[in-house]
Amino acid sequence: MSDATAAGGGIGVGPYAELTFDADGDADPGTRDAVGLLEATDLLVFAHGWNSDRSTSTRLFDRFYAPFPRLVGPGVRLGFVGVVWPSIRFSDEPIPDFDPHGALTEPGHGTALDPATLRALGEFWPGRVAELDRVAELLEDRPESQAAFTEFGALVRELAGVDAVDPTDPTVAVDGVGAVGAVGAPAAATGAPAVPAIFTEDVLEVCRALTEGLVEAGGPAGGAEPGLSLGGGLRSLWSGAKELLRQATYYQMKKRAGVVGEHGLGPVLAELAARRPALRIHLIGHSFGARVVSFSLRAVPDGARYVKSATLLQGAFSHYSFADRLPHDNSSGGALRGMQRKVDGPVVACHSPYDSALKVFYPLASRMAGDSAGLLGFGERWGAIGHDGVQAVSGAPRLTLDAALSAGVPQAGCVSVDTGSVVRRGGPPSGAHSDICHEELARLVVAAGRMGR
Repeated sequence: MSDATAAGGGIGVGPYAELTFDADGDADPGTRDAVGLLEATDLLVFAHGWNSDRSTSTRLFDRFYAPFPRLVGPGVRLGFVGVVWPSIRFSDEPIPDFDPHGALTEPGHGTALDPATLRALGEFWPGRVAELDRVAELLEDRPESQAAFTEFGALVRELAGVDAVDPTDPTVAVDGVGAVGAVGAPAAATGAPAVPAIFTEDVLEVCRALTEGLVEAGGPAGGAEPGLSLGGGLRSLWSGAKELLRQATYYQMKKRAGVVGEHGLGPVLAELAARRPALRIHLIGHSFGARVVSFSLRAVPDGARYVKSATLLQGAFSHYSFADRLPHDNSSGGALRGMQRKVDGPVVACHSPYDSALKVFYPLASRMAGDSAGLLGFGERWGAIGHDGVQAVSGAPRLTLDAALSAGVPQAGCVSVDTGSVVRRGGPPSGAHSDICHEELARLVVAAGRMGR
């Protein structure tokens, strides 16, 4: 029986355990204890991004972790952890290597919600069956009525919980430059409202802007249905309405990711390190999971050196998160400013130009708000770390993947690595956002953690 089977993890490497958190960041005691029993010199801790269910996250851990045993040196005994937290993936967002090949090129399911996505939404927003049924009905029928869009927008705001938020409350900060929505709208730290414009602007204009974004991300099909265009009247804007629903889930996941990282994963790892001071911990996160592991650094005690590396794969949070000062506001810094110094090794931000989710949709809310971003373009000001790497951090080098693998990465501080040479496959609307299961990326983690042969 393999170590993985003995640990009950069901993946092909071991020893392995899954560490499960709820939406409030509370760890499941059984999974926390299982992680504490892993015998290893180096513990790999990988937090997934959006997923449709637990089996999807487990398959991701299995595929990503597979190359590691043959890559590390003889003195390294690896332990593998999969961090599972409440998130959701729309089933029309194909994952390369997981979904059928045709799913990478064929248009999605139109505006209707397929049964798998509707079930996942019910688990993501428990107790909201009536609201979700009505949302699904509107997306399937696509009524050519302004009143229907108004109703849809109200339902989405209610599901996202933004109606209960004070739109000017500066404490509702959920991203690297204060509070932002799932697509990176500006917020309190820069004088903008805490609730993203995507939920407060006129719903028809929002849906029109999102439909434009779909066209930009996926060509004429726009990731929605054949023949999508902006000239088809109100009926064509239901593609943008479906994207608005998707963005509402991203908004919730982004908030959860920070909570799970800072109040869940961080304290669990701090407790583990206190009991096992020789253990070397290496953080890995994909998408919002990169946010989870990054925010866990807030719980690292001053002077502690147990986190030996952090690798952020297509991170779905601000590229200014680690900055001491923002280029457009010298009085403010990123939400994770200085946190790279909590790592006794490098913080490696992997980014790809083929990631449509981060290239197109992350900065879209600021465009809809009509924000010119001053002297900076909106994409520069509100960009994601997984799109163009770490920004506004002095001395942070920018490397190609080949250079990072051949010459290594710095021993400390932030470094941006363009992984577009391998992270390049995926269909609309997310592009290559989930194309992360590559041996080259495993080798990068090994290099960052100084675990190689």
